[in-house]
Amino acid sequence: MAPTQTPPPESPKTWSGLFSEPVSDLVKRYTASVFFDCRMAAQDIRGSLAHARMLARQGILSEKDLADIERGMARISDEIAGGTFQWNLGDEDVHLNIEKRLTALVGDAGKRLHTGRSRNDQVATDIRLWLREAIDQILELIKAFQASLLDMAERHADTPMPGFTHLQVAQPVTFGHHLLAYFEMTRRDAERLKDCRRRLNRLPLGAAALAGTTYPIDRESVAAELGFDEVCRNSLDAVSDRDFAIEFCAAAALLMTHLSRLSEEIILWMSPRVGFIDLADRFCTGSSIMPQKKNPDVPELVRGKTGRVNGHLVALLTLMKAQPLAYNKDNQEDKEPLFDTAETVIDTLRIYADMIGGIQVKPDSMRAALAQGHATATDLADYLVKKGLPFRDAHEAVARAVRTAEERGLDLSRLNFDELRKALDELPGVAEKLSEDVLAALSIEGSLRARSHVGGTAPGTVRAAIARARAELGVRDA
Repeated sequence: MAPTQTPPPESPKTWSGLFSEPVSDLVKRYTASVFFDCRMAAQDIRGSLAHARMLARQGILSEKDLADIERGMARISDEIAGGTFQWNLGDEDVHLNIEKRLTALVGDAGKRLHTGRSRNDQVATDIRLWLREAIDQILELIKAFQASLLDMAERHADTPMPGFTHLQVAQPVTFGHHLLAYFEMTRRDAERLKDCRRRLNRLPLGAAALAGTTYPIDRESVAAELGFDEVCRNSLDAVSDRDFAIEFCAAAALLMTHLSRLSEEIILWMSPRVGFIDLADRFCTGSSIMPQKKNPDVPELVRGKTGRVNGHLVALLTLMKAQPLAYNKDNQEDKEPLFDTAETVIDTLRIYADMIGGIQVKPDSMRAALAQGHATATDLADYLVKKGLPFRDAHEAVARAVRTAEERGLDLSRLNFDELRKALDELPGVAEKLSEDVLAALSIEGSLRARSHVGGTAPGTVRAAIARARAELGVRDA
């Protein structure tokens, strides 16, 4: 649907009666938006048809004019779909390009279509229609990503791995539990996008240039036809603010940030120094000089594209921060960041759902890493507390036990019962609190099973969380 780059034949400007000289070619190129806003053609036609039908119902437009407009718009839609529509730089934007073509096809009826509206409320309507469809698509893609995530989490609800804080081994978790953290993040992302959609779903059309119109229009009927929940209640606000676009970009930036965090972990996990997973070859590339390399290019690029989306959010905030009411030409710059943000998120989610399914987990490497950081030390402290020791005393006792294990070159969980008692002998009244059941508490499986509360990492709890998530999404087991 890219517009032609061929200079168009000169045609009279909509405002030509006021000006004594034509706009320069440089200014035409500088001010034109048709090369990027042409992607809103379908939304522009939908909005125009709803506006025309309302004008006819209100007796502002004749039934013959409406029939001509509908016939002309059908022809234009076919031309755009078939790639034969001629986009002209000289007609500046998607709205004038379509209006000029409509007038060429149906004559005066095309000229009457703009009665009771302005390009200001027209473009505000088109953007909302376009963004509403983009959000609906993104929500479906989030659901597909989450379903893929849940499938992987279920396969590894029992697979232990180190949980980290400060990138240091902290406590055992399961790989399934770790993945569910990203389900929760994207669950909130979906909630934010739904909330954003609700706020943007208000119709600006009828606000005209800034003050409304003198024609007896029926805005509510247009809103109903176009699927808007209500109309914008202030004409100045309707045409001038782009907070709905900023809100979307903020939600998109958070979504990309969550995917970037997961990307960072995938990159770390895939490193031979960690070796927790491997990615399917279709998501990786090699090196031009080092034949042994398998580079995780896709997750790396997700990290990079997150910066791009964050930049678009800042660009829109900066665009709006000093604009007086009402519409200003600055707002032409809202579309490229908005379009690119939506398309980047859509492409990222599409590839991510497939990439998650292509992860090959290496459970032995994950378990081996758990033997390197005394991951069950907290479990020993909890055990001593349950035997009646104050937590701070238990904390000190376990620290001594860890020091003993390190001196022997062992993980804490590898100490036998006698070694453990000996490590705690220096502390009065501690060693005698130990029983043989302490070894079960220090095991990886014992540590996981003990955390069976809602939100915990016990395998049974993880499976229950997956079942709840699937019911929420309305998806079945893999």
